[in-house]
Amino acid sequence: MGLAGDKMFRHKALLFHRKALMTRASPFLAASLAISLAVTAQPASAAEAPFEPGLMRLAEVLGSLHFLRNLCGEKGDQWRLEMEKLLESENPDPNRRARFIASFNRGYRSFSGTYTQCTPSATEAIARYMKEGETLSRDIASRYGN
Repeated sequence: MGLAGDKMFRHKALLFHRKALMTRASPFLAASLAISLAVTAQPASAAEAPFEPGLMRLAEVLGSLHFLRNLCGEKGDQWRLEMEKLLESENPDPNRRARFIASFNRGYRSFSGTYTQCTPSATEAIARYMKEGETLSRDIASRYGN
């Protein structure tokens, strides 16, 4: 069961510095996948795992990026698909899965209520969230990965 069943709002995206926004996606995607693979090897209980808050924040960042990047010209579900990959790699129990999805949706909704068009502020938020996502991915992988 993917995120398709969960309510997410779709907005028409405006083209705005698309090339500049796309340049940092690959390192972030690679780091996200690396941490999800590294963290799944850990046998610790999900509720007590020290990396859990970081993973939940990463889910929230992915939700924010899903809204903002589509608003500012990126077409598609790249960030939602990254969230699905994270869920697949974590294979969470239903309660933990619900927390991941709630974090993703919280990130999405935090910007959907504020922005109706791409603005310089939205573009700046994208840059900050891309950097935060990269940092979270790198920190979780280096601290808790194999």
